[in-house]
Amino acid sequence: MSNLETSSLIDSSDDSPSTNAAIQHQPQPPPSTTSKQPNLIASLIFQPFQWLKMLSSELNPSFILGIFLVYGLSQGFSASFFKVVTDYYWKDVQKVQPSKVQVFIGLYHIPWIMKPIWGLMTDVFPVVEYKRRPYFIVAGVVGVVAATMVAEGGARVGVGAALWCLIAIAAGMAMADVTIDACIARNSIEFKALAPDMQSLCGVCSSAGALIGFSTSGFFVHHLGPQVALGLLAIPAASQIYLGFVIYEKKTSDDSSAKKRKAIENLGGALKGMYETIQFPQVWKPSLYMYLSIALSISTHEGQFYWYTDPKAGPAFSQELVGMVHAIGALASIVGVLIYHKLLKDYPFRNLLFFAQLVYGVSGMLDLMFILRWNLVLGLPDYLFVVLEECVSRIVNRVRWMPMMVLSTTLCPIGIEGTFFALLMSIDSLGSLSSKWGGAIILNVFHVTRADFANLWLVILIRNLLRIATLSFIFLVPNADRLESGSKSTELETNSDNLQLVPLKERHEV
Repeated sequence: MSNLETSSLIDSSDDSPSTNAAIQHQPQPPPSTTSKQPNLIASLIFQPFQWLKMLSSELNPSFILGIFLVYGLSQGFSASFFKVVTDYYWKDVQKVQPSKVQVFIGLYHIPWIMKPIWGLMTDVFPVVEYKRRPYFIVAGVVGVVAATMVAEGGARVGVGAALWCLIAIAAGMAMADVTIDACIARNSIEFKALAPDMQSLCGVCSSAGALIGFSTSGFFVHHLGPQVALGLLAIPAASQIYLGFVIYEKKTSDDSSAKKRKAIENLGGALKGMYETIQFPQVWKPSLYMYLSIALSISTHEGQFYWYTDPKAGPAFSQELVGMVHAIGALASIVGVLIYHKLLKDYPFRNLLFFAQLVYGVSGMLDLMFILRWNLVLGLPDYLFVVLEECVSRIVNRVRWMPMMVLSTTLCPIGIEGTFFALLMSIDSLGSLSSKWGGAIILNVFHVTRADFANLWLVILIRNLLRIATLSFIFLVPNADRLESGSKSTELETNSDNLQLVPLKERHEV
């Protein structure tokens, strides 16, 4: 305590009227503005740490660690790193044609299509009295073994064995993703006020991990080679094993026979609820649109990637540049999220998705301009134009994707929301698989190979026309700006374009 504060306390304790009067009339020093003015820079630096400290104290530190490890390392870093490194692995190590690589990449989506199965397993089949922890360990073991095998074998691993290893790596990611999502759903129910904070943390971790994964992938491919670089994916997988041992989870207390009966009842109820819910037109119609909008946008990525890196036909981009372009695209995705959140989230689903899909198809013409090298006619260098194209594509795709995710969450009935959301996300993955395989067929039909890119422009033109043709299915999307889900029953009805989901019991009371 300062001398000024001490003397003030002593003076105020004096009972003399004259003293009190003198003190009242004594001019007070002006308040110090520098001592009470918050340091803006320090506040910006420490605010995220205070936010994390709050989440850790309200929830559990091991749960926050789980979000960092799964969303940051597995979903963010591993998925982005995996995307770039496998492209080079198939091209430079296995010497596979781009149309075949498209088929292989489609197979990576099979574990993600199986997300409802992983969700049901974690919900109704506990292992050694735990629902979540054992599945983190299984996911980690699968990922470590697969990444180690493909890295150790290198070129000696056949195409079939390598494909199985890469599918297994994707399976480990998918299983860990479903398991942490189950933990998040549970905490969102128990701590409703913190649900937005949890989703924000997941998004930040995923975006930051993707940024690091993309920006470092080219460096490791250049210095280690694709097959050794794939071995680095064993590290995030090993962190999932660690998470399985440290994350907090209460044991199930039922006896063995009761657990089996309960598991069978829960499984039957969940499957019945999913079957009944998906039959409602207000559910299957937008779900069908989500599938068609992804599937009809056939993927030409491998044909373009082979052209990007070809020293004769294409611009011959280096590994580092390819990784950095994707990293800039990851930043652009964050911009797309902000644009949707700040400007577009209150627009009706149908109108927003119509214009987003239209812009998505038109913006695809940038790829066509690049393949035809019109950018050089305009005086734009290759690296600048590809960054521009990547940013536009990522922003538009994110704006197009966000309302579909919001729509998906509102279609989930209470009680089986986790499993049903996994089902809707598996439809998304099925659309991605169809997109990859559709692109493979088109690349093969038009004879786009490792060395022949004469018809690549035509393939991209067909892709863009299919994107625009998707607009003919926009009537499947509800013309509403929001959805209100029911509370306890999966027997739901909808009110025309309002798509207001209400339980049948409440309907009769209205």
